[in-house]
Amino acid sequence: MRNEQLISSKDQHEEAHTSSGCCSHKVELKPIATAIKTDQGTQTDIRIMQMDCPTEERMIRKKLAGVEGVVSLEFKLLNRVLTVVHADDALDPILKAIKSLGFEPEVNFGDKPSEEKPAKYHYLKLSVAAGIAFGSEMAGWLGDYSWLSMVLSAFAIALCGISTYKKGWISILNKDLNINALMSIAVTGAFIIGEWPEAAMVMVLFSLAEMIEQNSLQKAGNAIKGLLELSPALTTVQQEDGSWLDIDTKAVTAGAVVRVKPGERISLDGVIIEGSSHVDQAPITGESAVVDKTVGDSVFAGTINGTGSFIFKVSAAAANTTLAAIIRVVEQAQSDKAPIQRFIDKFARVYTPIVFSVAVAIAIVMPLFFGGLWLDWAYKALVLLVIACPCALVISTPVTVVSGLTAAARKGILVKGGVHLEQGRHIQYLALDKTGTITQGKPELSDYIALDSQNAESDDYKKIALSLTQMSDHPVSNAISRGLLEQDVKGLAVENFEALLGRGIQGEINQQCYYLANVRMAKSLDLLNDGQLKLLSDLEKQAKTLNLLMTKESVLAIFAVADKVKPNSQKAIEQLHALNVKTLMLSGDNQHAAKVIGEQVGIGSVAAELLPEDKLKRIEALQENALVAMVGDGINDAPALARSDLGFAMGALGTDTAIETADVALMDDDLTKIADFIRLSKKVHQILVQNISFAIAIKAVFLTITLMGMGDMWMAVFADVGASLLVVANGLRLLNKAA
Repeated sequence: MRNEQLISSKDQHEEAHTSSGCCSHKVELKPIATAIKTDQGTQTDIRIMQMDCPTEERMIRKKLAGVEGVVSLEFKLLNRVLTVVHADDALDPILKAIKSLGFEPEVNFGDKPSEEKPAKYHYLKLSVAAGIAFGSEMAGWLGDYSWLSMVLSAFAIALCGISTYKKGWISILNKDLNINALMSIAVTGAFIIGEWPEAAMVMVLFSLAEMIEQNSLQKAGNAIKGLLELSPALTTVQQEDGSWLDIDTKAVTAGAVVRVKPGERISLDGVIIEGSSHVDQAPITGESAVVDKTVGDSVFAGTINGTGSFIFKVSAAAANTTLAAIIRVVEQAQSDKAPIQRFIDKFARVYTPIVFSVAVAIAIVMPLFFGGLWLDWAYKALVLLVIACPCALVISTPVTVVSGLTAAARKGILVKGGVHLEQGRHIQYLALDKTGTITQGKPELSDYIALDSQNAESDDYKKIALSLTQMSDHPVSNAISRGLLEQDVKGLAVENFEALLGRGIQGEINQQCYYLANVRMAKSLDLLNDGQLKLLSDLEKQAKTLNLLMTKESVLAIFAVADKVKPNSQKAIEQLHALNVKTLMLSGDNQHAAKVIGEQVGIGSVAAELLPEDKLKRIEALQENALVAMVGDGINDAPALARSDLGFAMGALGTDTAIETADVALMDDDLTKIADFIRLSKKVHQILVQNISFAIAIKAVFLTITLMGMGDMWMAVFADVGASLLVVANGLRLLNKAA
């Protein structure tokens, strides 16, 4: 099929500059699978070391639109990798099309390093070119050495500008007026009209600015690279004979037994089977406090062991660890453009051709109708081309957004794209689940009351309840199960077990159907008398969650559990209210328990005894007049989380489902990070406004100066690249604050 039907591809890692000049920096690449069969065709990874900017991406996308057999494109600009899904016979035409753009595509590259020359070489060549350009200027000052000035200028331009000229010419041939094309035209025009020293120095300054800018942009890329380096290259693994051997972490499989020494960084996810220690999980969660770990506790790749030593059993290979999931999310997040970024990109595609047309008009129309020297107007047109280049405007958004996404990741907040980061500042309502979000999510069995002892002994009710709860993974069921196991209660065989969504659980024991469900279900079956209702009400007023063991004929026993509020929940709610975010608790628990918890933490409004569909309706009602976010565990509250404008998953550490499904995943259970996220969203927007305003203002000022006849090409270069460097530095401030 033709590429007009391309699946919307990924503009991954748009922290790069929009000009091709930023493509000379070497990046270390992680191993990438290069050919995979999919339902749509063959998926091939192609490394293109000259590609790290939206400019190159746009050219490649346009070129491949005419290649038969291309199904989809995904650009991973940080890694210089293009992933193409294509027909089996389409790879050669794809590679030829890319080569026609002046790029050097590589397939089956694996860990093979790039053969690019080091940055020191480029700086040395640039220094020589600068010296020659200065010599050209000196030749003009010392006397009538115009021929020498011209020769030196040409040599300087050739030394540092060949790459720019090559890319500019290819861009023009492909009808893409990017910075390289504009700069090539401007420098060539200046040389033709006799401004030789200025043409040379403009090319030198442009090349220098591009290198400095790329080094600045690389800082954002290195933040992702830092995540990759969190996992050690070697892991100490127990062998079959009981000995220990250091092997490549990527070769370790699930089930292996690994030893961790004091102070070592943990290489893989697993569960401790021997020993204990305290672990610094800050690289994953952003928390400064260490966590005590002992037998049975989970540990995660990238975290740092303390003074103890322990042995753990690997639960996930390197490619499937929590750290790997985080890296995938952060990388993917950079491919999803925020609305303001999409707008700027579209604006730039229209803006550049218009500016070029205006420059041509100034060079031709102005001397015809308003008089003056043709060379003077031509010079003004060339200056206009350089000043009006949209580099600073286009680069202002991706650098800032990527820095914000990376800063969030360092704090243990995984944002699934720039669009969600931008939405954060607009949140008006935050709906919160109770269990595991506001409370610790680890309730304990507090009360057991037998109501009907005529048909069975009290201990029999415990056995039945234990049997049912052991079949469920709900926090309340787990609490009842733990409490009964501590009393040495033994379970029974259960048949036809079923979870009743929003109500409880049921199953058959000894051919009798039993329910362990909430009060709402008991009321629906009309099983409660006035005395029992009063008893239940008294227990609920103590913020206890009740599960009733019953049959279709009667209620047999009450199992009450109590959950504790997290220490930081009240602080989190206070911070949200300070940010003018209204809070609402949506709970399936009883009204009394939910109200007590809500009052303890200062929740603005409480809605209890809600089924999942009821929570969904509440979210939809709020969305009629406000932007609504929802925070829950990412699974039990799936309908409401999916329907909300922004979904937060709590305590996502080690939970692949939560990481993959939520718009924002909080790696630990710290509710205060939602306020941090909103503040970061506001800061990102503030910097975006600053950068865009500055980029537009600086160009407007220098355009005016140029049209008044007081501008020159040196000034144009400083206006363009200076603005670009300043917006990059301003955007990168977000990384410094997160460090």
